[in-house]
Amino acid sequence: MKKEQSVSAIKEGTVIDHIPSNAALKVVDILDLRGIRSIISVATNLTSRTMGKKGIIKIGGKNLTKEEVDKIALIAPDATVNIIKNYDVKEKIKVAIPTTINKIIKCSNPNCITNNEKSMATKFYVIRKRPLKVRCHYCERNMDKEDISLL
Repeated sequence: MKKEQSVSAIKEGTVIDHIPSNAALKVVDILDLRGIRSIISVATNLTSRTMGKKGIIKIGGKNLTKEEVDKIALIAPDATVNIIKNYDVKEKIKVAIPTTINKIIKCSNPNCITNNEKSMATKFYVIRKRPLKVRCHYCERNMDKEDISLL
C-alpha cells in the first residue's frame, strides 16, 4: 500500500505553486518569512504532470506585494500565486515578467551609476522574456538570466 503525506490547508494566506524545484528556496529567500508566526510549508521535488518536478510554498496570513510577485516571476516565470480566504482559493494570479523592472535587480556593470550612487534606483527594460534578457536604463548593459542578481 502506497502511503501519501499531505500538507495541512491554510485558512487565510498565499500558496505559490508551479515553482521549478531548483527555484523553491530562492522564492523563500525573496519572501523574507522571518517573523511570520503562522504556518509556512515548503515542498520541493513534488511530482507534476506538466513540469515533471515542482515546488510549492504555503504561507498562512501573508499577502504578497507586487514587488514580491515580480521577483518571483523573474526566477519562476510559470508560477501561480493563489490567494486563500476561508480555506478556498479566492484568486489565482499567473505571475508575469513586467516590461520594466524597477528596484528589483542589480546591474552587473560595476561602473554603472546605480552601483556607485546609493540613491539611484535600478531600472531595466525586458528585451526578451524567454530566456530572460534585460537592458539597464542607465549604462545600457544587456544581462541574461544567469547574470541577474536580485537586490
